Amino acid sequence: MIDLLNKIEQTALKAGKAILEIYNSADFGVEIKSDDSPLTKADLAAHNIIVADLQNITPDVPILSEESADIAFAKRSQWNKYWLVDPLDGTKEFIKRNGEFTVNIALIENGHPILSVVYVPVQDITYTAAKGYGAFKKINDNRQQINTHKPARNTPVVVGSRSHISEDVKEYLDKLGEHEMTAMGSSLKFCLVAEGKADLYPRLGLTSEWDTAAAQCIVEQAGGRVVTLDDEALLYNKKDSLLNPYFMVYGDSNREWINI
Repeated sequence: MIDLLNKIEQTALKAGKAILEIYNSADFGVEIKSDDSPLTKADLAAHNIIVADLQNITPDVPILSEESADIAFAKRSQWNKYWLVDPLDGTKEFIKRNGEFTVNIALIENGHPILSVVYVPVQDITYTAAKGYGAFKKINDNRQQINTHKPARNTPVVVGSRSHISEDVKEYLDKLGEHEMTAMGSSLKFCLVAEGKADLYPRLGLTSEWDTAAAQCIVEQAGGRVVTLDDEALLYNKKDSLLNPYFMVYGDSNREWINI
């Protein structure tokens, strides 16, 4: 599995390089998709690189990418294992040029993410994880294992979306009480929990499955949890819709985060 993870990491870095070339150019080629979300040349360039590499590395494993998601549930429900990809997570942050966007690649088996890479092109930071091997962060070729913060801080550090703070989140934070809030884009919010820099990420708003799978694997292998409001693990490819339910990401399971 580690050999496979290393290959996927190289694929993510290759996609990240293509993204940066466009990021540093004058023309992003921004279009608006049918769901009103933006699409850029970088999304498509990364998608093409990742899909081509995955087809070469694991030719028998199907691929579901944000940019090729029109696959009927009747077909994908037959998949026991598949790749789930967000070629550029945080397109709005990309367009804003704030650097808070990632490349997300996850291997899903029986509804659970079991191997993943989250790459941050602007910072050249890579998060990797595989079931049973732990979670790791690499900066400047220095790879170190990461773990969630336990016990949670008395004044919890909460991370939230830079672009999508819902009224439900505001109401939840009022109930949570005293906390420190950090705004962050893309799947980096999960990664802050995974490496112990944040205690909690409450996502009480819409996300798609490709937004969360890779980072969920990082959190879980770092000792944290990603759960629905029923306290069940967030699962993948279990229904026709590719939208996630509301969920919580946290590091310390001994503290009550849901029923507060």
